[in-house]
Order: sequence, then structure tokens, then C-alpha cells
Amino acid sequence: MTMEEAGGFATRALAQRFSLAGKVAVVTGGGGRCAEPAPAASYRRVPECCSGGRGRPALDDAARMIEATAGAGRVASVVADLTDEGQIAAALQESVTLCDRVDILLNGVGSSSARRPLIELDREDFEAVVRLNLVAGCILPTKHLAAYWIAQQMPGAVINIASMGSYIPLSGGWAYSAAKAAVMNQTVAHARELAPYGIRVNAIAPGFFLGKQNRRLLMNEDGTPTPRSHSVLAHTPMGRLGEPSDLIGAAVFLASEASAFVTGVTVPVDGGFLTHGI
Repeated sequence: MTMEEAGGFATRALAQRFSLAGKVAVVTGGGGRCAEPAPAASYRRVPECCSGGRGRPALDDAARMIEATAGAGRVASVVADLTDEGQIAAALQESVTLCDRVDILLNGVGSSSARRPLIELDREDFEAVVRLNLVAGCILPTKHLAAYWIAQQMPGAVINIASMGSYIPLSGGWAYSAAKAAVMNQTVAHARELAPYGIRVNAIAPGFFLGKQNRRLLMNEDGTPTPRSHSVLAHTPMGRLGEPSDLIGAAVFLASEASAFVTGVTVPVDGGFLTHGI
């Protein structure tokens, strides 16, 4: 074998390990930030994708955007309230009917809340944010997809969305930080229990990315960084906010056979934010 042939063989072998050809992904929260160009770009190797969320117009818009951005073979949208197990079961069945199978679950449901001092914490808001980010955004979809995979005797891959708040509580973000810390904890717990069935569970912890939820927090109306953004950048060795494309590699790696022996880990994609010290 010549050096050129060996190089070609290695390239093909590597491409095969990272390929998601023939796989079907279910993406929860598909009408929200997972439908932005950043995460959507990471679906570019997935021929089929079922996007789930509460609002039909947002989901349909997301489906069209993902198809245009990612080049997915088919994107179907399924409406469901992921705090309701009956709706989750029905949405899973609809997804299987539409796409024949499901191989990957990306738990993208989540939202933050108004930041306020602890003594002004609103209990109902706290419980709602935890229910959305932890229960709907991690535990219940994984429960139902895992049961499906076990019943079908097929492997599966789950990718949860953690946060910098999983490691370091974000000031004023009491419920969000608590929920995201629990997401990282449950990623380990789910991985340990589901590994014997060939189901891998991992997470991505994005650093500070400019998105729909935090744009006002990080950028002024004139496009200049806010004081909070300056603080974030001062703690980020790479000196910038995250770009959509920065999430692609981690997502494809954790969804593909390239990470076949990886489970229970949370991968920070943060520009070094967590390395900050004094």
C-alpha cells in the first residue's frame, strides 16, 4: 500500500466513524435556540430529523431553516409539551411513524429566568424553570427514548445541554443554575444505568454564546458589549463569545460512532471560561 493509498484509507475510516448517515435524530426544543443556525448546523450530517416543541409555527419555521442550513434529507416537526408524559409518548410514536426509527436524542428544551437577589426569589418561577430545564429538558425525554431503544434492542445516543451554570452558579440565576447542575449530574446517572443496553448519554456545556435568550444581557442596542459581556470576555482566555460553528464538532462527535466508548461526560465548549483562576 502506497502512502497515498494509506492516507485515503485513513481518511475514509475517519469519515465513517464520524458519519451520521442513515441516522434519525429527535431534537427537543426545536422551535427555540436549537433551531438557530448554531445547533442547526450540527445536524448537517443527519439525513432525517424530528424536531419537537410546543409551538407549531415556530417548529415549522425551524424545520425549513434546518433543511436549508444543514441539508438534512427530511425534517419533520412534532408538537408536544414535554412536561406531559402522555404527550411525550405520543410524540415519540409520531416520530417513529414519520421517520421509521430514532437513533439520537438531543435534549434542547430549556430557558432561563429573570435574574434577581435570593431574597426576592419567586418560588413558582423557580419551580417552573427547574421543571422545564431538568424534567422536560433532560429526564422525561430520556426516559421514554431509553424505553423505546431497550424495547427495540437497539443502541442510542443522548446529548443533553448543560451550561457554565452547571459548574459555577450564575449570579441571580438560581433556578437555571440548579437545574443545569442537575442535568450534568443526571447525565452521569443515566449513562451508568443505560450503558448495558448500548445507550450512551453525554452532554455539551456551551460557554457564552450570543443567542435569542441572552442577547440583551450581552449586547447593547448599538452592538457594543454590555458590562456583563465585558466580564465574560475577561474570564474567557480565547477573548470572544462563542460562534454557532463552535458547537458542531462536539455535537457530531457525541452523536457518532467516533465516541462509541464515551459516556457520562460533559464537554465544555467555552473558549476556556472554566480555566479562569486568580
